[in-house]
Amino acid sequence: MPRHNREGRGRDQRGFRYAISYQPDCLRRITVTRCLASGRQSTKTLFRNPASVRRASPGKRVRTRITSHEQGIDFEVSVSGAQTSVKRVQVVCHLPSGHPATRDDEVVFTLENGLPPPP
Repeated sequence: MPRHNREGRGRDQRGFRYAISYQPDCLRRITVTRCLASGRQSTKTLFRNPASVRRASPGKRVRTRITSHEQGIDFEVSVSGAQTSVKRVQVVCHLPSGHPATRDDEVVFTLENGLPPPP
């Protein structure tokens, strides 16, 4: 039987704070990618699941929510069949130009599934 979502937190390469609601038996990690002023990209692990193996079946539907009040980011991804076929989901958030919290136009979140079963 799937377990309820857990709460986590993280900071990106610019120090912005994020709240993360995640399914503990599916999500492995979340990375965030931003473009730097130099034109290069910077990717940082925003959150890593503290569990190394899953304790229960992830269930039929897996939900992950990411919120950053500082940047006006609040989205939820819901995936059906994630435990068998979906390994990675990318979400691109477009921030309005001139947003007071950031100079970036886009923030890319990569959600990776794939916690292994217990040995």
